[in-house]
Amino acid sequence: MPSNPRTWRYLRDRDVQHAAAVTVLALILSAGLIWLAYLIHVCRVAARSPLAPPRRMIALVFGRRLEGGAPEHDYQQRLGRTLMLAQHAQIDHVLLLGGSSGGQRSEAAAGHAWLQRHGLPGHVRVELEQDSTDSLENLRHARSLLQADGAALPPVALVTSRYHLARCLLLARQLGFTGLPVAAEALLPRHPRYLGRLLLEAGYLMWIDLGSRWAQLIGHRRMTARLH
Repeated sequence: MPSNPRTWRYLRDRDVQHAAAVTVLALILSAGLIWLAYLIHVCRVAARSPLAPPRRMIALVFGRRLEGGAPEHDYQQRLGRTLMLAQHAQIDHVLLLGGSSGGQRSEAAAGHAWLQRHGLPGHVRVELEQDSTDSLENLRHARSLLQADGAALPPVALVTSRYHLARCLLLARQLGFTGLPVAAEALLPRHPRYLGRLLLEAGYLMWIDLGSRWAQLIGHRRMTARLH
């Protein structure tokens, strides 16, 4: 049973339930092959994503639930990659994403404190997005911050764990970003825990993508608007 309040909030949502029903039906009709197709895509993005953007651009760094008010292992890897890019002058503007995950401070604030403790160069501009509770809200609020003066959305580097990149790329493109993936880990991990992450992400991606395609097909405006 899910214990995270955010999980319960989504499971009670009618649009989420609608998308879940469509996804389950697609799984049954395809005998599970559609999940395999999404898993292959998630693994390809995870394995092939670079460690740095091709040119200097804004880094959107995805947070993760804190442990004892501090970044846990996966989040530290994302922050470590960001620190390395900043130290090599490959980025000069960082937008840390993540609201409160149950503690007294936000994921973004905890990430900023970690970067400062580990020697973030002083010339790097850091902004905090502290109101979101999931990856979609991360990107939607980031878009609002970057378009605050009515400017066009700049290209961004999506800095996160390899297993998380495919979902972030899909959501970023649906929201109008030109987003390029940057992997936190030097190589794709091969241990069972990571395989579990990849399997779970394939499910998330399938749920989001099929739900979005179905909403567009039937003209369900409310469901479609949630991803734009």
